[in-house]
Amino acid sequence: MIDPSPEALAARAKRAARVLAPEGRARKDAALREIAAALVEEARPGSGVLRANAEDVEAARAGGVEPAMLDRLRLDEARLIAIADAVRQIEQQADPIGQSSGMERRPNGLLIGRVKIPLGVLLMIYEARPNVTVDAAALALKSGNAVMLRGGKEARQSNAALGELVRRAIAKAGLPEDAVVIVPPGDREEIKQLVALTGLIDLVIPRGGEGLIRFVKEHAKVPVIEHYKGVCHVYVDEGGDLDMAERIVENAKLSRVSVCNSMECLLVHASEADAFLPRIAGLVRDAGLEVRGDEATVRLVSGAKLAAADDYGAEFLAKVMASRVVSSFEAALDHIAQYGSNHTEAIVTRDYGRAQRFLREVDASCVLVNASTRFNDGGELGLGAEMGISTTKLHAYGPMGLEHLTTSKWVVYGEGQTRG
Repeated sequence: MIDPSPEALAARAKRAARVLAPEGRARKDAALREIAAALVEEARPGSGVLRANAEDVEAARAGGVEPAMLDRLRLDEARLIAIADAVRQIEQQADPIGQSSGMERRPNGLLIGRVKIPLGVLLMIYEARPNVTVDAAALALKSGNAVMLRGGKEARQSNAALGELVRRAIAKAGLPEDAVVIVPPGDREEIKQLVALTGLIDLVIPRGGEGLIRFVKEHAKVPVIEHYKGVCHVYVDEGGDLDMAERIVENAKLSRVSVCNSMECLLVHASEADAFLPRIAGLVRDAGLEVRGDEATVRLVSGAKLAAADDYGAEFLAKVMASRVVSSFEAALDHIAQYGSNHTEAIVTRDYGRAQRFLREVDASCVLVNASTRFNDGGELGLGAEMGISTTKLHAYGPMGLEHLTTSKWVVYGEGQTRG
């Protein structure tokens, strides 16, 4: 019988990581093609993956799970095809492992440089996102890392089905199936054990609610990449294109409200408030958007409610947004600095100087000029997929793709040199 303990699972991943690390591109890419093909095969009514997901969704709905989490949990044929496409994009990217840099000849004749290597064993802890099971497995595989995937209870059946699909594809390509280890969801005590496994796990990446991430950070003995909440702003600048601003606000807030790169707060320069904010009333009326704003917003947006103090800085993940009229560009920067979460910030402006200042002075993992916050996404930024969006700066900031799953080691070529 296979030992299901966290330490035993991590030991299996560690052994697989040693086999995978020196593996060339050919077999890793073959495994990714197998995964994509298997996902396409499952993208049909009544497939095993979709049946498993339907069971998870029904159980979550019966348990009173919030609509935002239900949306993140749900799979369908189109979403499986999109996941397969992301795997293909990862397969087509250059293999980072083995890339060398800075090869220089020292005065003593030594040739010294650095070579990209995998991190080793990654641990993903995540909630309600079965797509992460495949995205993380594909990125880890391409970058030569083994990965342990510990999803939430609400996606138990979906993650098990997808994990088995991935492991079969890896084995079919001739690689160790334990390069991907599915950790059955348990209680918080189990998480405490996992994140303390120094020597077996090299990096923990939690994705989920703020409470989960804080719990992991508090108890981890292994390095952690933090992915805190996405409190994203759109600032409509003085003289900004209001038609453009309206399109961006609608997309940023309403295209998919349950994701971390959706806009949670609208800032409008006072000179544009009278002309722009009444347009938001259409979204309140037609899309069911709830607006919580300052007195100026309430006066100008029919149906808006007066914001409470904690509405600024809140991650709603629903058809709710905060709004504030600001007196100046500097006031907008001050608001973002106080309430933002270092995730994504956008400005709508015609002024080149203020656009450049916004890019320089706003501290966020992705800063946009005249574009929706929804573009802060691994796929949209050309990474194929992402392990998560880091809101810390060591060792990654923003969407984590292949590059961020590697480190470098020094390599030295000599001809018998010794040190005096």
